[in-house]
Amino acid sequence: MSRSLLRAWPLIALIVCGLPAGSYAQTFTVSKFAVRGDGGHDYIVAEPGTHRVFVSRETHFMVIDGATGQVLGDIPNTPGVHGAVLVPEWNRGFTTNRGDSTVTMFDLKTLGFIKKIPVTVGGLDGIMYDPSIDRVILTNHSRPAGTAVAIDPNTGDITGTTKLEDQSPEGAASDGEGRLFVNNESKNTLQVIEAKTMNVLASWPVAPCDGPTGIAYDKASKRIFSGCSGTSVVIDATNGKVVAKIANGEGVDALGWDPVEKLIYIPAGEDGNVTVVHEDSPDKYSVVATVPTLRGGKTIAVDPVTHVAYVFAVQYGPPPAAAANAPAPGPGGPGRGPRGPVLGATLLAIHH
Repeated sequence: MSRSLLRAWPLIALIVCGLPAGSYAQTFTVSKFAVRGDGGHDYIVAEPGTHRVFVSRETHFMVIDGATGQVLGDIPNTPGVHGAVLVPEWNRGFTTNRGDSTVTMFDLKTLGFIKKIPVTVGGLDGIMYDPSIDRVILTNHSRPAGTAVAIDPNTGDITGTTKLEDQSPEGAASDGEGRLFVNNESKNTLQVIEAKTMNVLASWPVAPCDGPTGIAYDKASKRIFSGCSGTSVVIDATNGKVVAKIANGEGVDALGWDPVEKLIYIPAGEDGNVTVVHEDSPDKYSVVATVPTLRGGKTIAVDPVTHVAYVFAVQYGPPPAAAANAPAPGPGGPGRGPRGPVLGATLLAIHH
């Protein structure tokens, strides 16, 4: 891919006012950067404190300066890529490549290729890092059952695998004390896994959440935030009880959490906005703003150092005529159904 295709230029920043929500109503500023380049997108990752934003583009992972929109680099040969995780402790980054069922390990500083790790269970999708056990965790849409896979971030060796109850596991989070939590999108459950052994400990229903995808954990309050289309939920990590419901938009495929400012960011890809929620107390949450973004902006990443949230959206042309009567996009919003050629893409930086 030529450098000319990877240029980015800033658009006019927008001032977004917080919606009335008691004493917590807040104001946000949104900067937009138009980004050229091939491929749709799924997950994005913000590297804390550096302004580097890693964006999946189907066959490669693009690295963008979140302050200027400039493309800083590219990680090629990641067919069907979904997510990435950054492990600064080992100067490593990892991507999940569903197309060839591998994980790409790369140098975090130079973005240089290190190795590909074959993952035979297939269906690679979500990825996260648990520093308490020093393991990269994959959540895979494997068949006949979804799987969670643990990888040593130093060697790239697979150290554990467990079967899940759902073919469509999505995001995972760690409590830092030996437990992992995995959202099961189809069964509307949250599974609890013992991190070291990868044994399943429990399965908790998350109703009224429908299709849980994004997830975050607040260690201070021992609360799990599960992002769901229409209504997201807060779960008590000590007993699995749903303690709060949050109204948000449709087409949620990720969730952002700023533990310093106690703000939850819930992107709605179908509605083209982000619901921002303040944690008033462990069991009380206030919507402080609904920030307009773009249709298709279904995933999000929050930099906990700069307190900037990033959303990426791809603009498509009309689908081919043969696909006009194909089924509508499934859970997760735009990008899962028929689509035409990529016309452009936009990185949005939400400042608080």
